[in-house]
Amino acid sequence: MSAPGPSVGRVVHFQDHEYAPPSAAIVAHVNEDGSTLNLTVCDMLGGTRGILNIPFAEEPTVGHWNWPPRV
Repeated sequence: MSAPGPSVGRVVHFQDHEYAPPSAAIVAHVNEDGSTLNLTVCDMLGGTRGILNIPFAEEPTVGHWNWPPRV
């Protein structure tokens, strides 16, 4: 069975900076190309911001989203 794809409302990680931990982000829109997302990113200070057309990366990569690890 394959893993489910991203959908609106799912929580993902967004890697904003190389040496910082990832930020939690909520999927706001799955773009028609199917390979990028629009995200609402939550920062460490409690603020949020929208970012557009973010591609997926299997491992945390600056400027990309990835699935949070299972713990």
